[in-house]
Amino acid sequence: MARDPQPAAKPERDRSELLRLATAGSVDDGKSTLIGRLLFDSKSIFTDQLEAIERTSAQRGTEFTDLALLTDGLRAEREQGITIDVAYRYFSTPRRKFIIADTPGHVQYTRNMVTGASTADLAIILIDARKGVLEQTRRHAFLSSLLGIPHLTVCVNKMDLVDWSQERFEEIREEFVEFAAKLNVADLTFIPISALAGDNVVTASTNMDWYSGRTLLSHLEEVYIASDRNLIDARLPVQYVVRPQDREGSDHRAYAGTVAGGRFCVGDEVVVLPSGFTSTITSLWAPGGAKVDEAFAGMAITAELADEIDIVRGDMLARTNNRPHVGRDLDALVCWFSEDADLEPGKRYTLQGATSATRAEVSELNYRLDVNTLHRDAEADRLALNEIGRVWLHLREPMMFDSYQRNRETGSFILVDEATNKTVAAGMISGPHTHNANIVWQTTKVTRYQRPQLGATLWMTGLSGSGKSTLAIELERRLIAQGRPAYILDGDNLRHGLNADLGFSDEDRQENMRRTAQVAALFADAGVVAIVSMISPFAADRAAAREIHQDQVLEFHEIFVDTPLADCEERDPKGLYAKARAGEIRDFTGIDSPYERPTAADIVVTPADGPAGDVAESILRDLGL
Repeated sequence: MARDPQPAAKPERDRSELLRLATAGSVDDGKSTLIGRLLFDSKSIFTDQLEAIERTSAQRGTEFTDLALLTDGLRAEREQGITIDVAYRYFSTPRRKFIIADTPGHVQYTRNMVTGASTADLAIILIDARKGVLEQTRRHAFLSSLLGIPHLTVCVNKMDLVDWSQERFEEIREEFVEFAAKLNVADLTFIPISALAGDNVVTASTNMDWYSGRTLLSHLEEVYIASDRNLIDARLPVQYVVRPQDREGSDHRAYAGTVAGGRFCVGDEVVVLPSGFTSTITSLWAPGGAKVDEAFAGMAITAELADEIDIVRGDMLARTNNRPHVGRDLDALVCWFSEDADLEPGKRYTLQGATSATRAEVSELNYRLDVNTLHRDAEADRLALNEIGRVWLHLREPMMFDSYQRNRETGSFILVDEATNKTVAAGMISGPHTHNANIVWQTTKVTRYQRPQLGATLWMTGLSGSGKSTLAIELERRLIAQGRPAYILDGDNLRHGLNADLGFSDEDRQENMRRTAQVAALFADAGVVAIVSMISPFAADRAAAREIHQDQVLEFHEIFVDTPLADCEERDPKGLYAKARAGEIRDFTGIDSPYERPTAADIVVTPADGPAGDVAESILRDLGL
């Protein structure tokens, strides 16, 4: 008789697991001293470092060795006895490795705290037992919550100055718990300590026998962080395209990056975004060229796919049934870093997120947040240095992203001033911005990729009489003959119905193109090749049509039928140029209304290219349709 299978033993936590932690709190709460004490008592200080701080302490007339000097590295910090910049220190114990970010406590250095804590797994917030919970304590607790730090450890410091009072410790804990109830804090721990004397930092205190919990170092060694990472949403932002070539004949393309979430295995079907093409992972390499069968969040890997797909830096690999958001409108919280200029609606910056970069415009400042009271100031029209607010951003190109609360790697970004190349803000994405919360896009059970064909839009622009319609007819005829659904959206035909209410003013022309672009996008999403034949004289309107398609990750090609005005007038199939010259038609493109020639069309067609049939065949071949 077969035995019941024994339960698998719980794997022991990797003792070399890295813990990133940040310290925060009000001024003079003892953050630097605490870090110095951790380093000293864990024997992580070199002899020459200890001798140097002993000399400096003696020169300053301090009766004891000032361990805070280990992290206060700037001259201004040592002179004032405060932390200004973020100081990073590294140490390890037999159980774990640590990176500590000592962040400043002053209000004017909030941006430094945000920078230092942005990658932390755990935040230590210090509270002076004499002063209790202060404004800066609440501020840093809120910022820790906002930054998505999953573990919060509150160290009530300087217990020696309140006679090791349990009552005082409990008062502070109750007050902080009441405030933390308003925040998103998953794990909250309280430890009474004296950083100066070392009580409950590394060794248990004999002065507080009423406290039976762990010491700070023991807590840091044991806190479980493996489940904090997103192991569900597989994300690989492509950082670099690798093409190894060797004498043994290896010649292929692979895609390198750091896994930002989930896991990837050899044999997994993946989708490449924003293009939407799918393929299968055939090989995975770890650093150094070692082949691996799977890769998890945080691992740097190189992936090879079964199919040759055009992939560049900034693209992303994801699972086919678990995709990030792809869009050009973001709803985000930002912390403003710049002291030279304020954030205002209408300003443009370079947005960098994961491995991608694109231009972004602040379309609206929704509100400014008072991090002390959590009050939202909806009347605010700008953000100044260290202020936090909710903004809506419009991107020039589509971006792949998740909400920050779901994935800190793919949900964060920075804004860079294009003129100075300085980082002016850090942001956390709440989600895609919808222009009207009461209007929701109705999805169906059939996705774009389940249809027999992927659609596209061929946008043909040129003067009246340039030959757009003739070429469009040939394109449609050949596509249908190949079995590809296709349909011509002719400008004149649309003005008989959909756009019958529009005239020929600049505003009406703009609306004419907007409506047509939206209809073309619906056709393309349905798997139809939409062939738009419109004069579309203004570059901004053509760019807007392209953006409508890019926002939905739809294929769009601008085709410029470049026929000289003289040739168009000579053809004049509708007699319109003659009427325009006679003044019978106003605002006619090419005569008394301008035509802005495309400067970056995907395809340019001229009369010298030959008959319409040959040109249509060449276009379809070049576009792979």
